[in-house]
Amino acid sequence: MSESKPLLIIVDDNEDILFNLKLMLEENNYEVEIANSGKKAIELLSSIKKVPDLIISDIMMPEMNGYDFFSSLSSHPQWNHIPFLFLTAKSTPEDIRLGKMLGVDDYITKPFRKEDLLASISGKITRNMKSNLIDKEIKQLLLSLNFKIGPSIFDKEHPNLCLLLVYWDDVAGPILKKSYPSDKDCTISINTIGKQLFNAATSIYGHDKITKAEGILLNIENIKKQGYVYFDSLPDKNERFGEKQYMLSVIAPFLNYFNSLKIKQVLKEISEKIKYNQEWEIKRYWEIISKILTTRSYLIKPQKDILRINP
Repeated sequence: MSESKPLLIIVDDNEDILFNLKLMLEENNYEVEIANSGKKAIELLSSIKKVPDLIISDIMMPEMNGYDFFSSLSSHPQWNHIPFLFLTAKSTPEDIRLGKMLGVDDYITKPFRKEDLLASISGKITRNMKSNLIDKEIKQLLLSLNFKIGPSIFDKEHPNLCLLLVYWDDVAGPILKKSYPSDKDCTISINTIGKQLFNAATSIYGHDKITKAEGILLNIENIKKQGYVYFDSLPDKNERFGEKQYMLSVIAPFLNYFNSLKIKQVLKEISEKIKYNQEWEIKRYWEIISKILTTRSYLIKPQKDILRINP
């Protein structure tokens, strides 16, 4: 397989669609691998050395449908960062809402326009490259910090989880404003990591666009953790950029797309309170996120393609 071309995996049980998509994408300078079911796609992913740049999957397939395939990828630490598109004939509003609720990067219905598919693929790969650049920079920044991972400070029913709020200061740079647990009680230096996360993100996006970026799911290999960061701002004429920029972040041993969707909603709620200068208790939100990470929320019934969500 070529190292220079982006690698795409197409999953569909229709051989004609597989052939035509493969041909069209190869003509547009992509490298393409194909599989006719989610189960075959997982076997393919396990056998190739290069992590794909994007996966395109149908939903209605034998052996393992698209929902279960995406769920399996979301629980795998090496694959859960791969951009994922549903390309399917399931086009009702309910189907589309379900796909987006699952956390896929895009949902395109058949028949589709070639231009729309190519634009979606290009956009998702570019966004993922930015996320990977941030991830790479964080690794480089943390390499010299000599972190020592201590034992978990939490009981066995809770993950080793940190929630933090970092503000940008024009003079001092990123400043840790709130964290739970406190920096001195956590097994890692969340003060340092919070600053590095903020610096890494601004180095890629720039201050003028950072709060226009969506939340980012990161793999922080140096400390064997994963992070979800969410940027926002509130108007402030005294600041150089005309706004007070801040970052909310969750750091945990493992996060998947399902986790990040729910965590994003929690962080958006916190952000709204920050904007309206309302009080919020960081421990309570830490407990909400902890429950998200310790509760199996999604049960998929493949025989009916129904997703059930436990309260």
